This record gives sequence, C-alpha cells and structure tokens, in this order.
Amino acid sequence: MFDTWQNTLVFLGGFLIVAVAAHQLARYFKKVKLPVITGLLVVGILSGPFVFKLIPRHAIADLGYVNDFALAFIAFAAGSELYLREMRGRFVSIKWMTFGQLVVTFAIGAVAVILLAPHIAFMQGMTPKSVTAVALLFATIFVARSPASAIAIINELRAKGPFTKTVMGVTVIKDVLVIILFAVCISVAEALIQDVDIRLSFLLLLLAELLLSFFLGYLLGKWLGVIMNYVTNSSLKVVLILLSGFSAFLFAHFFKHWSENHWGVEIYLEPLLITIVASFVVTNYSRHRLEFLKIMHETGPKIYVLFFTLTGASMSLDMLLEVWGIALLLFSIRLVSLFAGGLIGGALAGDPLKLNVIAWMPYVTQAGVGLGLATVVAAEFPEWGVQFSTIVIGVIVLNQLVGPPLFKWALGIAGEDHSRAETPGFDGNRDCVIFGLENQSVALARQLAANGWKVRIATKREEYSDFEAPDLDIQRLPDINLGELRNLEMEKVEAIVTMLSDEENFRICEMAYENFGTKDMVVRLHERSNFDRFHKLGALIVEPSTAIVSLLDHFVRSPHATSLLLGMAKDQDTIELEIRNEDLHGMALRNLRLPADVIILSVTRAGQMLISHGYTRLRIGDMVTLVGSRESLEKVRMKFEGGR
Repeated sequence: MFDTWQNTLVFLGGFLIVAVAAHQLARYFKKVKLPVITGLLVVGILSGPFVFKLIPRHAIADLGYVNDFALAFIAFAAGSELYLREMRGRFVSIKWMTFGQLVVTFAIGAVAVILLAPHIAFMQGMTPKSVTAVALLFATIFVARSPASAIAIINELRAKGPFTKTVMGVTVIKDVLVIILFAVCISVAEALIQDVDIRLSFLLLLLAELLLSFFLGYLLGKWLGVIMNYVTNSSLKVVLILLSGFSAFLFAHFFKHWSENHWGVEIYLEPLLITIVASFVVTNYSRHRLEFLKIMHETGPKIYVLFFTLTGASMSLDMLLEVWGIALLLFSIRLVSLFAGGLIGGALAGDPLKLNVIAWMPYVTQAGVGLGLATVVAAEFPEWGVQFSTIVIGVIVLNQLVGPPLFKWALGIAGEDHSRAETPGFDGNRDCVIFGLENQSVALARQLAANGWKVRIATKREEYSDFEAPDLDIQRLPDINLGELRNLEMEKVEAIVTMLSDEENFRICEMAYENFGTKDMVVRLHERSNFDRFHKLGALIVEPSTAIVSLLDHFVRSPHATSLLLGMAKDQDTIELEIRNEDLHGMALRNLRLPADVIILSVTRAGQMLISHGYTRLRIGDMVTLVGSRESLEKVRMKFEGGR
C-alpha cells in the first residue's frame, strides 16, 4: 500500500516538473504563429515513453486521475459559455446553423469512416457492427469545436456583429450537444461491439442513464452554487470546484461496477454530461455567473497545461507516424462536412449566401473537448482506443493549425473584423489632430507647434470667431464619420487628442484604430466607467479629477524629476523618439555617441518596456525616452530618425 502511494507521488511530482517545463517551452510556439496547445502536445510527446522517457509508459496509467480532473474542468468551462440570454437575438440562425453543423457533419463523418474502414489499420478485420461503433465515435468528435479558441480570436480582432453572435452561439451549444451525443454514441458503441441487440429495453436503459446524468448534473450545479456562496477564500473555492468535478468521475466509475454487481445491469453515467449540466445551472440559474466565468478563465491555462502535456505523452508516436495519411484524409472529409453543414444550415435560416459560403470556417478549430472525448474512448476501449485517439489527435493538430487563420479570414469577409489597422510609416512630419475647440485645446496646439508639430484643431462648432487664434489651423467637423475623418487626412496623423464627450471621443478613437492605425490616441475622460472601453483600444487616458492629484503627489515626492519630465526646468526637456535610422539597428546603447547632457531613460519595444542597460541593442521601431537640453535632444532626434 505504501509503495503504491509512494509511486503515485513520485509519478505526479515528476509529471508536474515536466508540465512546468512544457508551459515555458510552449510559449516559443506562439512566436512562430503556432497554437500553444500544439506546443504542449509536442513537449508531451518528447517527454513520453517514445523519445526521452521522462514520463514512462507505466506512469501514464497511474496518472489517469489527472485526466479526470482536467476533463471535469473542460466540461465546466464549456457549460459556462452557454448563457441563454446572450443568444436570443440570433436564435433562428443559431438553431439552424447548429442543426447543419451537428447533423450534417455527424452524418457525413460517420459514412466516410465506414467507407474508409478497410484502410484504417485497427479497423481492418472488425465486424460491421464494430465498424459502425467506431464510425459513430469518430463522427461525434468531428462535431466538437473549441469555445476557448473562438473567444480568443474574437477578442483579438474585437469582432462584433450578427455573424460573430451566431458563431459563438453555435459553438457553445454544439459543445453541450456533442457531449450528450457522445453519451448516447458511446453506449450504443459498447452495445454494438459486445454484439448486444438494440431493443426497446436497451433504449429505455439509455434514456434512464441520460435522465439520471441530467439530474445528478442539476444537483452538482446546486452544490457548486453553495460553494460559490459560502466559501470566501478564492483558492479554496477553486480546489473545491475541481474536487466536485472529479467526484462526478469517481461516482460514475463506482456506480457502473456497483449496478452491475447488485442489479446485473451495467448503468453508465456520463461524467462529462453531469459536469457540463452543473456548469450550465450555475451560469444560467444562479447569481454567480460572472465569478464562475472568472474562475474558469483564470484556472483554465493551468489545467490545459496538465491535460495537453499528459495527452501528448500518452500518444503512440510510432502509430502517429503511420496514421498521418489517414488523419489528413479525415481532416479533409471534416472540412467538406463542415462546408455542407454551413450551406444547409445557413439556407434554412435564410442567411445571405455570402455568409453561408464562409459559415464553415469558424468551426474548424478543435481543442479541449475533442481531445477529452478521445481520451475517454481510449480508456473505455483499451483494445484499439490508443490507435483511435492517436488518429483523432492528428486530425485535431491539423485543425489547430488551419482553423484560427480560417476564422480570422471569415470575420474579415463578414465585415466584423475590428482589429487595429496598420500604423502608417513616418512621412517626415509630426502631425496631430485635436478634436474639440476650447481654451485648453488652443493652448495645447500652440505648445505642440512650438515643439515642431503640425497641429490641426477639428471642431463641431459652426461659429468660432470668438477664438483669437489666427496662428492655428482650425477646421470644421460637421459630423463624426469616416468620410469626415478622411477629409482631415487622418492616414498621415501620428497622434490625436480627443476633448469632446466620452461617446464622441470613443467613436473617433474606434474609427482611428480600425481604419487608420493611429499610433497614439490621447483621451480626456469624463466618466470613470468608460475607462475600460478606451483602454482596450490602447488609448492614453487622462482623467482630470485624478490627474491633478497624481501630479501634485509627484511634485511633493519627486519635485525635481517631475519638473524635468514636464519640461519646466530651464532649457531641459523629455522626449520620446522612434528609431528609424537603419544604421542604428542592432547597435548597443553603450556604443551610441550621444551628447554629454542627454540620458536615456527607457526603451520600449512592441509595447513592452525593456529593462535597458549598456548592452541593450536597439531595433527599428523601438521607442526611446530621453532627457536633456533642447538643443542636444534635437541633435539626437536627427540621428535617431535618419537625419531628415
């Protein structure tokens, strides 16, 4: 007994070390535009029994409970995305597209696998019933989608609109339905493989299993509500939620054997269905939806590291190399089935043909749910389950590589891609547009002009002769729309300052972000509640009520530094310059020949401030903050910007 526990702890400790390393190494896959999940699978494969043997074969079986923990969490995460109130506006499109993607994809997938059975090694020699059973399981996993990947892409592109709403609704509903479908298919598959006749008694037993799973899911959901309501420590709350999900797997395993021993009937409760129903109950019928979502999003990355690393280690590498051809063929068949499902579902919903043609693209990506179902099959059917899951993993890896670019392309075609436009290159002039005509904007324009900026003030006022500013370029802005912004030549502008109402400021910033890629957007904020909207656009936000307090605070604590940064010291200033001189690319800071009275304060690269030192090498596009005399800073500007 002691040796068993000791081995379990040793295997767990060793696996956790590998998982931490996998988490770090998987980040490098993002740099070459590959999904992190792919990185975790690759590290798992390398750590497994076929390459470096860091995770031996016998350890994988002992770590099965890690899979159960992770699968429970994946089901919780899938159910938490199914929020009914957010789907009411596009219910008709969501209903028919779900029908197309579920029924059509499942039917085509099942038929294709049956036809390909003679070419799939582990299916050769199977009886027709067993072939049908395997085909049902393959087809079920073909239907699965990845809500996490969809949400990540939608957030990245700031996508919004009817097409995006339909995609999200279909994605989360499919993940719930696919687990119900899987619960049915795995029971049918067991009956077919064991050559049990599918009679009325079998169908009634299957219905009873589903109803009991739903009931237990409801009870578990209520229990999760109790945890959310009475447990205040956030870490303990996460642990109890994970243990509650794991308990569904323990109870399902226990009840399966208990029912067989005491009643002579094997009753299989689907733990994934129990946990997804529990999550649905918390999300839609409790006041803890937002907190539960927050726990899912914060805990998810850690759980996925464990799950995908262990899945990679469990793969049969020699089998994977043999089945890549079949995996590629099944991947192609799945794309065809998704395309057919999108056309049929969109036509039934009455959606435009332009959208129906691309309706399949958002549903290609697969991840947690698909892999989770594959691991369940591998455990339930040990004779051929490993070969089955290996082929599925090959298909999912291909889906992971192809799916995200296709989804981005579809959002662009649908006109719902609201990502940042490409920032225009420097044209030799520092241009700024200030929106709003008032004393502060006039004073700001004059100060910027004194520092070499070309400034225009855009105003909605019809009459502004009371402002005596003949030295400034003031232009009328009849309306806030894209055409009027183009008239201001916004494509040449490096910075904008918005000093109108929050709603008008947001419209200007959003159009500048999406259409012109304006480098710097400065916003004068009125209502604190609007802070996040501007922050997501990358705007620099000035809130007058707190800015003065913060400024006074810095004057008290660091009077000389604050005076220097604000340009109040005599003949001294602080500026930020972009490296555009190609001769400086790759040069270390210590090798720069700068005037003696100029100091580099910071270097920012790709939005991240570097901890710079003498050996930091500059790159084209780096933003360098310097302090020094105005005369010397102007010389440095000429050097950094290429001597314009």
